[in-house]
Amino acid sequence: MSRARTARRIAAGAAYGGGGLGLVGVAAVGLVLAEVQFAKRTVGTGLPDPPRADGLYGSEFSGPELSPGPLRMGMLGDSTAAGLGVRRARQTPGALLASGLAAVAERPVELRNVALSGAKSDDLDRQVGLLLDGDAPPPDVCVIMIGANDVTRRMPLTQSVRFLTGAVRRLRLAGAEVVVGTCPDLGTIEPVYQPLRWMARRVSRQLAAAQTIGVVALGARTISMGDLLGPEFAANPREMFGPDSYHPSAEGYATAAMAILPTLCAALGLWPGSDRLDVSRDEDMLPVAKAASAAAGEAGTEVTAARGPWALLKHRRRRRVPAEDLPDPAPPQPARGA
Repeated sequence: MSRARTARRIAAGAAYGGGGLGLVGVAAVGLVLAEVQFAKRTVGTGLPDPPRADGLYGSEFSGPELSPGPLRMGMLGDSTAAGLGVRRARQTPGALLASGLAAVAERPVELRNVALSGAKSDDLDRQVGLLLDGDAPPPDVCVIMIGANDVTRRMPLTQSVRFLTGAVRRLRLAGAEVVVGTCPDLGTIEPVYQPLRWMARRVSRQLAAAQTIGVVALGARTISMGDLLGPEFAANPREMFGPDSYHPSAEGYATAAMAILPTLCAALGLWPGSDRLDVSRDEDMLPVAKAASAAAGEAGTEVTAARGPWALLKHRRRRRVPAEDLPDPAPPQPARGA
C-alpha cells in the first residue's frame, strides 16, 4: 500500500474514529519500537531540564509608535520543541524562531514555550489550555513539534493524529496561525540497525504524512522534519547532535529553525507572494495526500492548503539563524489590561 493511501486511512480513522496502526504487522512494529527504546537507553539522556526561553525577543523594535504591540508566539510539543540538550535559552528552537520572526517582522515577539520533554500528542490539550486559559490574549502564531514519543511509546497513530488535530482546531478557533513540525525520522537513530532502521523510518514517515493531512485541512501548515539532521549528522555528528547522541545540539536546533522560519513568516503573511509556486525549486500543487507523502520523504518541505482537495508543496529557501549571536530574552511584558 502506498504511503499516501496509508496516511489517508490513518487521517480518516482519526477524524471518524477507529484505532489500530494500519501499518506493518503488529509484531514487527512491537519489535522495532522495542529496539528504538533500547537505542534510547543505549545513548542515554541524563540531560538537565531545558532552559526557560520565555520572554521578549526583538526588543530593539519596541517603541511607543508600535501601537499593535509585540507578536505573541506559542511553542508546543515534546523535548525538541522545549530545546532539551542545550544550555542557553537563546539556543532553544523557540528562541531562535522568535528572534528570527522579530527580525523579519521588525516587531518584537513575545514567546511562551509550554512544550514538555517526553510529551506525546495526548499532552497537547493541556499545553493548549496553558496558552488559551487566563486573561492574556491568545497567541498570534504557534509552532508544534510532536510525534517521536507517540511512535516509540506505541500510541496508535489514529489517536496521535486525533490529538494533534484537536489541538490545532482549538488554536485556529482562537485566531492563531499554526505551523506543525511533523514527526522526525526515527530511522536516523544510530544504534538502530537494519532492517529495524527501515521499519522505524516507515512508521515515522507514515505518521508525518497523516499529521499533514489532518492539520492542513484545518488551515495549518506543516514542515517536514524527516531526516533533517541525517546528512549533517553523518558528516558532523559531534556538531549536530548533543551529548546523548539523540537530541540535537545548538547547531542542530539552528538547522531545524532555519527550515521552519520561512514557513512561520509565510503563515503570518510577512512575505507577500510567498505562496506562489516556484517551478525552479521543484515545487508543485498536488492532492493533499500525495503532497503529504512527498513531504514526509523529503525533510524541510512545506505543505499548505490550496484550492479544494489540493495543497502546495513548497521548498522554501532557508534563513540562517545564528544561535550564538542572539541576545538573551527580555522579561515577558504584562498582558494589556491586566
